[in-house]
Amino acid sequence: MLDTPVLKRTIGLSGAVGIGVGAIVGGGILALAGVAFSTTGSSAIVAFGLNGLIALLTALSFAQLSSSFPESGGTYTFAKKVLSVREAFLVGWVVWFASIVAAVLYALGFAAFFSIALDQLWIALSGSSSNGLTSRNTMTLLAVTATLLYTWGLVRKVGSGGAWVNIAKVVVFGVLILGGAVALTQRPASEIQSRLLPFFSRGGLGLIQAMGYTFIALQGFDLIAAVAGEIRDPERNIPRAMFMSLGIALAIYLPLLFIIATVGVESGTTITEMSAAQPETVIAAAASNYLGRFGYWLVISAAVFSMLSALQANLLAASRIALVMGRDRTLPRLFEGVSSKRGTPITAVLVTALIVVTILVVVPDVASAGAAASLIFLITFSLAHLINWIARRRRGMSSARKMPFENPATPWIGLAACSGLALFQAFAVPSAGLISAIWLGFGGVLYYSLFSRRARVVDASAEAFDPQLVRLRGKSPLVLVPIANPASAGAMISTATALAPPGTGRVLLLSVVIAPSEDVPEQWKTRILNAQMVLRQSLTASVQEQINPEALTTIATRPWNEIIRVSRLHRCESILLGFTRIEEGILGSDLEDLMTEVNSDVVVLKASEDWQLGQVKRVLVPVAGQSVHDVLRARLLASLCRISAREITYLKILSPNTAAKSVLRSKHALERLAAEETTSGVKIHVIQDDDVAGVISSYSERADLVILGLRRVGRKRKAFGEITLEIIRRTSCAIIMINRYG
Repeated sequence: MLDTPVLKRTIGLSGAVGIGVGAIVGGGILALAGVAFSTTGSSAIVAFGLNGLIALLTALSFAQLSSSFPESGGTYTFAKKVLSVREAFLVGWVVWFASIVAAVLYALGFAAFFSIALDQLWIALSGSSSNGLTSRNTMTLLAVTATLLYTWGLVRKVGSGGAWVNIAKVVVFGVLILGGAVALTQRPASEIQSRLLPFFSRGGLGLIQAMGYTFIALQGFDLIAAVAGEIRDPERNIPRAMFMSLGIALAIYLPLLFIIATVGVESGTTITEMSAAQPETVIAAAASNYLGRFGYWLVISAAVFSMLSALQANLLAASRIALVMGRDRTLPRLFEGVSSKRGTPITAVLVTALIVVTILVVVPDVASAGAAASLIFLITFSLAHLINWIARRRRGMSSARKMPFENPATPWIGLAACSGLALFQAFAVPSAGLISAIWLGFGGVLYYSLFSRRARVVDASAEAFDPQLVRLRGKSPLVLVPIANPASAGAMISTATALAPPGTGRVLLLSVVIAPSEDVPEQWKTRILNAQMVLRQSLTASVQEQINPEALTTIATRPWNEIIRVSRLHRCESILLGFTRIEEGILGSDLEDLMTEVNSDVVVLKASEDWQLGQVKRVLVPVAGQSVHDVLRARLLASLCRISAREITYLKILSPNTAAKSVLRSKHALERLAAEETTSGVKIHVIQDDDVAGVISSYSERADLVILGLRRVGRKRKAFGEITLEIIRRTSCAIIMINRYG
């Protein structure tokens, strides 16, 4: 692709930890602790502890993957590295939505606590409560306002920001825990023990349900991976930031929950009953029981700070995921725009915020948002564990830093825990499963109707430019190269290197001995010797190009049928055919019959015998309308640019009667196409002329190679039309003709 503005690595270790702490600490526990206590009683402490263990296992996979692939996008980027573009889209679509739903949760949580604070102040001033301050409309307005304010901040500035908010809330939680610890020393052990009973108010089922509801409370370390492309020294700082932020969260959560369940409970009641009566403010009510009104306002303050920092962190992460998906064309290209002045992905931020605001208007309450967010994050974490295992199996992370407690079984344990809890959550809270299913279905429709074609083009270019990506995905494309003329072996092998990525792709050399019509020994001897000469020349050329091909010699009466048979038998991804004088090969129907019969891309090379791909500096790419070969062309162009720098010229020819506006639109469309298919050195030309072959021939005089897309073959439609044949006759430089299968 063409060079685009990129986000700079401006976030250090403290900033990365700030993103994690901002997303994890406070928001989830204050919004969902009441739900957990009312569901399972005092064993909510165990629920959070078990969730912490699952989160630590997941952080190991994220840290391993992020240090191996330190690019923004989080789980989407991991999926893009080891899975297909279609699967990566689904992962990215889910991960993007996960951060969006989490942002909704924290925006609603902020609104709930801030409206409570306003109501309490109103009571203090007027002596009576105001229902309007805690109404649904007021909370929605507050949530939307907070979202828009942070959106404005993310549009203006790169980075995590909000460090003072993190410091403030950690200090507040520290005071709550310290005050509770003092209160604990003044209570007899028997009283503390009795307050924890019944410990499992709804048995094991309630415990698992509480884990599902509250898992989102430990989400946030993964957001560090979502902005990995902006973190300095990523291999060192990303794992440390993840473990530090998760450790800080657990160091706050577990003691606080114990204090709330013991000294925070009034005599004659239980934490389960308190939580059922006031699920959203149970921690504030509990704090007031051992610290008075000061404790109550501490919690309200901590809640407001926590919800805001978590809201900002999730908006930041979601926008970066959308940015990366836009660059890969798995979302519209508008998402890839980065402001040259501010260095921020404005469109990605604004669209993400728009979706958050839309959901805020329709989501009924915090509990619904929390259940949906927990389920979606559990799904994404399951995917991260699976991707980690696949990458390890394909040895794609051999250069990564060694993680603490690293074990080959870790991804499987984490996968089982996350997927099991997600499955339970989907059935326990049907609305959460329904929301996830609707979003996935909607994304699938969008992808296949709008995004898939361009995404496959960009992905093909990425694979060709980075062969490591092909290996990580477990692919080994095979190129079949039938060679009949020993003199053309060098040109054919050099072209094959562009179709088969080094170290991952394979080349199969095929020499077909044509059986003579009569069993004449001298004819057999001559043809076998010629086949041996062909293979000898081909293997020599292969060594010079530093590739290790496979070689196959077969005997057949019809060589074209034999090529079809071998391509099917070996499931070749592409077939490379060569003609010194291509007109002779086209006059018959064998070549076009082959294109209709094989399940492979077909590439036809017309070049002189001494031509070499490495000598090519200038490439001409004529484009006519909606190309069906853009994926294959993108792969070929990216391979050329990987080998050495090239000057690529895109040429589109329009009728002289074409309106000026249509010409301008065609030019912009060609620029977008070039940005998706090539990497650098691009020129764009839109010419109005009736003589298509003449214009292309004229431009080819300044080129070393022409890449020409052939027409889709059908019953009444030939690949080589009259214009194509005329271009071939009038063009003196080498031509590569491509015919995309499927």
